[in-house]
Amino acid sequence: MPIKVQSDLPAKAVIEKENIFIMDEHRAITQDIRPLEIVLVNLMPLKEDTEIQMLRALSNTPLQVNLTFVAPAHHKSKNTPVSHLNQFYKKFSDIKDNTFDGLIITGAPIEMMKYEEVDFWDEIKEIMDWSVTNVTSTIFLCWAAQAAFYHFYGIDKVLLPKKLSGVYEHKVYERKVPLVRGFDDYFNAPHSRNTETPAKEIKKRKDITILADSEEAGVFLAMADGGKKIFVMGHPEYDRMTLDYEYNRDLKKGIDPEIPVNYYPDDDPSRKPKLSWRGHANTLYTNWLNYYVYQATPYNLSEINQIK
Repeated sequence: MPIKVQSDLPAKAVIEKENIFIMDEHRAITQDIRPLEIVLVNLMPLKEDTEIQMLRALSNTPLQVNLTFVAPAHHKSKNTPVSHLNQFYKKFSDIKDNTFDGLIITGAPIEMMKYEEVDFWDEIKEIMDWSVTNVTSTIFLCWAAQAAFYHFYGIDKVLLPKKLSGVYEHKVYERKVPLVRGFDDYFNAPHSRNTETPAKEIKKRKDITILADSEEAGVFLAMADGGKKIFVMGHPEYDRMTLDYEYNRDLKKGIDPEIPVNYYPDDDPSRKPKLSWRGHANTLYTNWLNYYVYQATPYNLSEINQIK
């Protein structure tokens, strides 16, 4: 898929080295088609790493995507230069009067905090409410999925006995649902979190469909409102080395973390991690763009709020 980004976005050079087709803004304006307008609300601390991961994840269909990056307005980033945010990111106030084909809200390492204690919680609530009328389909990732369950359905997260970190096997349900089309019966996906939204509470809601879960990691994938809301409890977009980075980061902090499950060969952190989830991750995002964005969105974006 040609993804349209600013010509000087650093992530663009990384992706092009992997032979993934990234279209800069100058070429895109010469094509007589309407690209899909996708917003990425990036809450992760290492924003440039997340940009690369999401560009990879959205790069596997022939659809042209115009990706707009948004960061919380009142949160001071400690890990991303202000110059990068000023150059490549917008504030929600800059886009709130517009409509979009798709929205992705990432996770954030703030799960130990109560939602109301998060400094951008009011803004995230506003974005989630805005998405109902201004976006065709939204993916909520990890913490954002927990936040959406809490905001829309009143289902709170619970603290796990220990951090869930590693690559876990998941079982697919509702195989006729297009979001899991092309999935195997079982597939792997990474998780990295200290809390969860309990499956038993999600199952009480008849308007939420669970599409994949794990005996160890709980619910992984669910949807509501015909795919207008999609909840992904893990991190299918993670690179091979992301869990390794997090593990070593925690070691340096003196947290004494457990070795991520099913990740290093023979559980040896000195060895290169196994990449066993990329195929299904690509299929998930491709299915979302095709079935829940491209085929559902109106050509005239102003008509999005008329979709039922």
